[in-house]
Amino acid sequence: MLHLYKPTDSGWFSRIEDHLDVIMCDHAHLEKRAASTGLNFIFKYASRTVLLKDLAQVVQEEMEHFVQALEKMEERDIPFIKVEPAPYASTLIKSLRKNEPELFMDKLIAAAFIEARSCERFQILGENLEDEGLAAFYKELAIQEAHHHVLYTNLARLYFDEEEVRVRIKEIALLEWDAILASKEKPRLHSF
Repeated sequence: MLHLYKPTDSGWFSRIEDHLDVIMCDHAHLEKRAASTGLNFIFKYASRTVLLKDLAQVVQEEMEHFVQALEKMEERDIPFIKVEPAPYASTLIKSLRKNEPELFMDKLIAAAFIEARSCERFQILGENLEDEGLAAFYKELAIQEAHHHVLYTNLARLYFDEEEVRVRIKEIALLEWDAILASKEKPRLHSF
């Protein structure tokens, strides 16, 4: 369902579990960025009525997730600080086509992949964290991120030919995995 080229390897959790404070802070920043992505679509593609309504809802949800992430951090006395992001999203975005309307399609599909990878990582956190409250939080977020993945994919299918979208999903899946591999240096939600 998530269209990922490869699943996260079994060692990811062990690489990040001693850095949970950084992961949680990174996660909060990613929720802000996800809301910003939705707003960017709304401003850039304002003539797309279905997109406007759907992504307005996503923006609200992502900001709710941001607040929830901050609350979970506060409960654990983890300060919200600036965290240098993994190069994952920027690497993926740089690999997209540059001209419209192809860029529009690619951005929708890339957003779907970012949501899919987040969904997968939240599920891993939910299954492996000993903190039951935090595990439950991430399991719930995994479900919501899966919905966002489907929404972005469906928007691509709404505005573009089904076969063209199918082919491009396969191509961007490879680019997404390359972006994960490029994100090895620091423990982050979207690191290798």
